Amino acid sequence: MLRPGIRRLRGLRLLGFPPRGSPGCPRSVCSRQGEENPPLSAESRWKDRAETVIIGGGCVGVSLAYHLAKAGMKDVVLLEKSELTAGSTWHAAGLTTYFHPGINLKKIHYYSIKLYEKLEEETGQVVGFHQPGSIRIATTPVRVDEFKYQMTRTRWHATEQYIIEPEKIQEMFPLLNMNKILAGLYNPGDGHIDPYSLTMALAAGARKYGALLKYPAPVTSLKPRSDGTWDVETPHGSMRANRIVNAAGFWAREVGKMIGLEHPLIPVQHQYIITSTIPEVKALKRELPVLRDLEGSFYLRQERDGLLFGPYESQEKMKVQDSWVTSGVPPGFGKELFESDLDRIMEHVEAAMDLVPVLKKADIIRIVNGPITYSPDILPMVGPHQGVRNYWVAVGFGYGIIHAGGVGKYLSDWILHREPPFDLIELDPNRYGKWTTAEYTEAKARESYGFNNIVGYPKEERFAGRPTQRVSGLYETLESKCSMGFHSGWEQPHWFYKPGQDPGYRPSFHRTNWFEPVGSEYQQVMQRVGVIDLSPFGKFNIKGQDSIRLLDHLFANVIPKVGFTNISHMLTPKGRVYAELTVSHQSPGEFLLVTGSGSELHDLRWIEEEAIKGGYDVEIKNITDELGVLGVAGPYSRKVLQKLTSEDLSDNVFKFLQTKSLKVSNIPVTAIRISYTGELGWELYHRREDSAALYDAIMNAGQEEGIDNFGTYAMNALRLEKAFRAWGSEMNCDTNPLEAGLESFVKLNKPADFIGKQALKQIKAKGLKRRLVCLTLATDDVDPEGNESIWYDGKVVGNTTSGSYSYRIQKSLAFAYVPVELSKVVGNTTSGSYSYRIQKSLVFAYVPVELSKVGQQVEVELLGKNYPAVVIQEPLVLTEPTRSRLQKKRWKGQNLKRL
Repeated sequence: MLRPGIRRLRGLRLLGFPPRGSPGCPRSVCSRQGEENPPLSAESRWKDRAETVIIGGGCVGVSLAYHLAKAGMKDVVLLEKSELTAGSTWHAAGLTTYFHPGINLKKIHYYSIKLYEKLEEETGQVVGFHQPGSIRIATTPVRVDEFKYQMTRTRWHATEQYIIEPEKIQEMFPLLNMNKILAGLYNPGDGHIDPYSLTMALAAGARKYGALLKYPAPVTSLKPRSDGTWDVETPHGSMRANRIVNAAGFWAREVGKMIGLEHPLIPVQHQYIITSTIPEVKALKRELPVLRDLEGSFYLRQERDGLLFGPYESQEKMKVQDSWVTSGVPPGFGKELFESDLDRIMEHVEAAMDLVPVLKKADIIRIVNGPITYSPDILPMVGPHQGVRNYWVAVGFGYGIIHAGGVGKYLSDWILHREPPFDLIELDPNRYGKWTTAEYTEAKARESYGFNNIVGYPKEERFAGRPTQRVSGLYETLESKCSMGFHSGWEQPHWFYKPGQDPGYRPSFHRTNWFEPVGSEYQQVMQRVGVIDLSPFGKFNIKGQDSIRLLDHLFANVIPKVGFTNISHMLTPKGRVYAELTVSHQSPGEFLLVTGSGSELHDLRWIEEEAIKGGYDVEIKNITDELGVLGVAGPYSRKVLQKLTSEDLSDNVFKFLQTKSLKVSNIPVTAIRISYTGELGWELYHRREDSAALYDAIMNAGQEEGIDNFGTYAMNALRLEKAFRAWGSEMNCDTNPLEAGLESFVKLNKPADFIGKQALKQIKAKGLKRRLVCLTLATDDVDPEGNESIWYDGKVVGNTTSGSYSYRIQKSLAFAYVPVELSKVVGNTTSGSYSYRIQKSLVFAYVPVELSKVGQQVEVELLGKNYPAVVIQEPLVLTEPTRSRLQKKRWKGQNLKRL
């Protein structure tokens, strides 16, 4: 039971903390070691011009100022409306961890911790950094599987991480009730830091390198100028800036509204509890590691001689500060707190007392209830914003302390070098669009907060806020027949179920209820004809007198002739793959560009900025929401479509990669003979409102051929067998097109000096350090997904990128990368899945050049077990155009022999 002293805290109005140094006040908010008020001379200056103006003086904004100034940028100015750390920084629990389930976000965490370790020495400011390590607790078998899953995705990173047994857990944290504990995920070097002191140390460093930190200096107006610069208005005067960075925390929405943007952010109330001295804690000889009970959904760490405990309530119980969304943040709010609500977190308190019994005897001396800002998917929004020149954001940080150091460096590098240092599209602010309503944002923020400690499965789906307004014309027709996935606001079928099959969402680390249905869809496309809804594709129309010159500058491939399509890549200045699109030359100087759903605004921003920068006379229009797309693929696809159009679809008349405007069942479409399945097929672009009628016509026409639906899971297996690379897996801003095997799409000899051309020539001259290969591996009931570790001779040498099961060879397939230097623990799989044709898993991988020969044996780690893998000659299955071409050659050869 809670002690009487605790009960008296219920209903207590918490308006602020006691004065600094008061007994029992948490170090993270009271024992400030940093410099609270810099010398007056440092803050009384004013500049009329700035290279970069950062709005917001929390840990993220100050970190960016520090990194930009340290890197040599002159005229870096930070404007803070009240004082540094006001907002969410000052009351944060200050947790730091190397762990992250994402791939490149691990790099952000890693950099932050390494920076914090040396920041005090660099700046002379105490930061209060404790590194006792941290342990995530598994009390169920599925959690143990999750730990194994995360281990295989971590080994090819520099981060130290281990699965430890219960005996080791008890040794490190002797106060635990061990009854239910099965295993722990241990990260040495994890811990916690004083957020206030950290920010002050970063501020001292920023000033040391020449940045101006001005406060109180609220921004009252932002006015864009025609040359791309900004006029920033404050009570101190106006400042002209080459770029602005919104790092304003829970004021970020107000800053965005100044220029007409509605950032999808929402303030959430997060509580944590601090106890008084606990004798058993005080008696310990070393600091306890930070504990995370994933089933109990709370974190717990030592705070002086007591404990600090923070829960994440369910989405039904957690509290969103709705009034801030509707009416804005109250004027003057800075270092205030909300009223505490112990009842709301009582079930988590009880779970904590069960796991750490000494809590039952502890007095609670403080309940901290402060605002933190959530984006819909809990990840921050970092980078330049589409549609607004030189406007960058660093907002939506639910975990700002651990992200601050790494994001400051990441953004600084991006700003200075014109491209991100590595791929973090999951943080791209342009992953949200006009479909992201306030209602959606709140629903997803609730879900994300409540799911903080949910099991992180592969192929995870979350259902709050769905569907959005972004549904294709087929949504009502298909929703009862399939398992829908969520793609940038769109609902898209992942797989279809038949009567008698389990239709539910059954996430698992092993093969689950979608496995057999996807196999049937695979056979449907390979043997008959299938239809897939591809409406989520990003689609752009580009035309104008300079359109060809612009695209020749943007893309490494040549520009297709009128009436034809090709696959083209936009590269960064350093020669890495920024994007992959299909480019269709519809009429002289007019193009249809198509990209994946997840990179729609990511790609559009790049195209628009290059058009403006180069002064190209073009018109660029985003027509994603206007057009629906149906894919029809399989050996009978031509036969079915020919019934519905007068256009000749024969191979000699409608060639592979040709595009034509025609009518299908009297519905106008732009038809492109292309299919990501690698089989005979067309993509039909049409008005979104015509989707249902077009689909019905195709399905009715294909009854004799046994036509049926297929989804994206089957398409993934099909494209892997054909060795089709996927942007975001086999290629992104971490890879160059040569190592990814994209040489046929890169024309280094074309006259145009496309972006990245010179860098790519240098890369080619120096030689590659790694190469993408295709692997087959025999597994049991688990298949590669991507980002698993590749082993060779007892060492981690690479990583998968994507994978699947092959129903053809009955093995797994995967793509993977591995570097040349086998002594270095680097690399990862790129992607993987099960191949329904060969009945094995497929995976693509990057490997050292010396390991890339056909027949080379390596191992792929899946769920804690290493499976033998073999490099194969790709593709496993020839594409339909290749098969047809070879068949014609054989036919011609046979006729010549007869003659």
